[in-house]
Amino acid sequence: MIVGVGIDLVEIARVERLLDGKGQRALDRLFLADEVNYAKGRARPAMHLAARLAAKEAAFKALSGSDEARLIGWHEVEVVSQPHRAPQLRYHGRAAARADELGVKRSHLSLTHTDTTAGAVVVIET
Repeated sequence: MIVGVGIDLVEIARVERLLDGKGQRALDRLFLADEVNYAKGRARPAMHLAARLAAKEAAFKALSGSDEARLIGWHEVEVVSQPHRAPQLRYHGRAAARADELGVKRSHLSLTHTDTTAGAVVVIET
């Protein structure tokens, strides 16, 4: 049974400006080390970081519905990328607690991007 759906879009230029202005500080605030390492290994890191931001926002929406869920932080939702596999979500802290509360058994993640925009859809089910 589907218990949550989230979608989000992020402008890649916005992420490029953020990185130009805040650099490592922004990376440390928004992403886990593996997410940054994955993006830095790509030709257009900002595009991949934008997709991960969209995924986190989409996950926040899919997990929403309680006061505690509103407190989920950037490091509590992780986009895990493995060679030859679709990206997956991993929940930590309050996100994991909310997923347990909802009885989440599976999270589905779809990432996409154009030259200007990155997007993500998250569907969670019991």
